[in-house]
Amino acid sequence: MTQPCIICVAITGSLPTKANNPAVPITIAEQVESTQEAFEAGASIAHCHVRDDEGKPSSDPERYGRLKEGLEKHCPGMIVQLSTGGRSGAGQARGAMLSLRPDMASLAVGSNNFPTRVYENAPDLVDWLAGQMVTHGVKPEIEAFDLSHILKAHEMWQRGQIVERPYVQFVMGVKNAMPVDRDVFDYYIRTVKRLFGENAPWCAAGIGSNQIVLNEWAIASGGHARTGLEDNVRLDRDRLAPSNAALVARAAELCRKYGRPVATWQQAREILGIPMRAGSAG
Repeated sequence: MTQPCIICVAITGSLPTKANNPAVPITIAEQVESTQEAFEAGASIAHCHVRDDEGKPSSDPERYGRLKEGLEKHCPGMIVQLSTGGRSGAGQARGAMLSLRPDMASLAVGSNNFPTRVYENAPDLVDWLAGQMVTHGVKPEIEAFDLSHILKAHEMWQRGQIVERPYVQFVMGVKNAMPVDRDVFDYYIRTVKRLFGENAPWCAAGIGSNQIVLNEWAIASGGHARTGLEDNVRLDRDRLAPSNAALVARAAELCRKYGRPVATWQQAREILGIPMRAGSAG
């Protein structure tokens, strides 16, 4: 049976604003509504950031708590993945929301360059974030901006710092980090299979106009796909994306092109080994 494809929707991120695209959801209510539409279009993971009252990125656990509660109510069964990324805070503040026990959280295990700064993930902070995920039963998604990040995730898994087999996401197209390169992409896949097993699930994300490129590569190669307004505010050169749901629908169309069913939330949880939490909606 053909492996269903998990579609992750990155709903808002830390950078896009309504000036970039009026469809970018900023408030908690907007994010819940946008995610519900994306869920109905086929997304089974919501990758989440929150903003403060001025629309600036935040790591505020209270805001994350309200968003998580809204998503569990309106998108029952959907996997909620909270971001511990470095644009929203510094040091251990980046992991303050992990005590909310979301299904998943992003985990960058190494540093790299971003367009105008260093995305710093010091070893002691990485170890602390990973430890908090173990303590609270949160499955990490490894954000691999570089080959070394895949190798580091394997080392942490071997040491027990990551409890279950890592779910690795290749991030390509960030300026000054890993460009969109098919040879590198294929090597990443071989590396994941060699380190984590032939059937290890993996995902890919492309930034900006590269989103559709990485969606197609991943879906055609048996991986899973990330889309959404965080990474890309356009459908094409001439059109803004009208919603997160529209970007999810585009990824779902690629699934049909390559004969892969879009994973339901139940299938996504089974593939990733994420059970429903007691007391969760759905």
